[in-house]
Amino acid sequence: MAIIEHESTLRLVVFIGLFSIFAMAELFFPKKERVSGRGWRWLTNWLLVIIDSLILRLLLPIFAVGAALWAETQNIGLFHWLDTPPIISGVICFILLDLAIYAQHVASHKMSILWRIHKVHHSDIDLDVTSALRFHPIEIILSMLYKIALVVLLGAPAACVVIFEVILNGAAMFNHSNLNLSEKLDKHLRKIIVTPDMHRIHHSIIIRESDTNYGFNFSIWDKLFKTYTHAPEQGHSEMILGLKEAQNEKPTKPLWTLLLPFTFGKTHQEFDN
Repeated sequence: MAIIEHESTLRLVVFIGLFSIFAMAELFFPKKERVSGRGWRWLTNWLLVIIDSLILRLLLPIFAVGAALWAETQNIGLFHWLDTPPIISGVICFILLDLAIYAQHVASHKMSILWRIHKVHHSDIDLDVTSALRFHPIEIILSMLYKIALVVLLGAPAACVVIFEVILNGAAMFNHSNLNLSEKLDKHLRKIIVTPDMHRIHHSIIIRESDTNYGFNFSIWDKLFKTYTHAPEQGHSEMILGLKEAQNEKPTKPLWTLLLPFTFGKTHQEFDN
């Protein structure tokens, strides 16, 4: 199938295309005034995604798509055993994978050991399209292992996995972007997908706000599981982003960011007291 044969090219083209569109759009239509300049922030966020990609290639040469192809040849996984038509299993698996990412995100906040790693993402003092790239290498490895396990257990079609990965990456760049969408457009979009205004609340310095709006793609999960917040208490213009303990230039520095999971301090919940 062409979509599988050209997976790398497809992902790269979509990534570059959407990144360019969102970066340009937020330059001309910003929602929130920046706290810090792009320089060191962008360098750090780009450095993280480069390190993440290299480590994944080195440690996990078989990604989620490769796992899906392997499971198919071995006839392993729920939908292979049920012999479900690919189109049906693909749609169901897409929805289940999105739910699984939501669950993983919730766990990253609720479990102290996972939060220690995930807070690298939340330490960004501004939010823009590059924030979607800001994940610690350990989190990226754990996330890929999680997805590989899910793909094999479900017997997800490889084409579905490719489409899911491409859309998930695109959705992450969209909802992290500093875009000023109209209230009317935002209202209609967030009935189905996570918008920048919806996800920005998740990056609030206020813990009771950052403990909501966990979705990356579909907005239904937050509403279904009662983790949805409609608007920030201080408004989007005045709200403070990042970690309460790191409201300075440190999160813009590569070494500080990479070492953050190994530093000690209060837990996520303790900072709300």
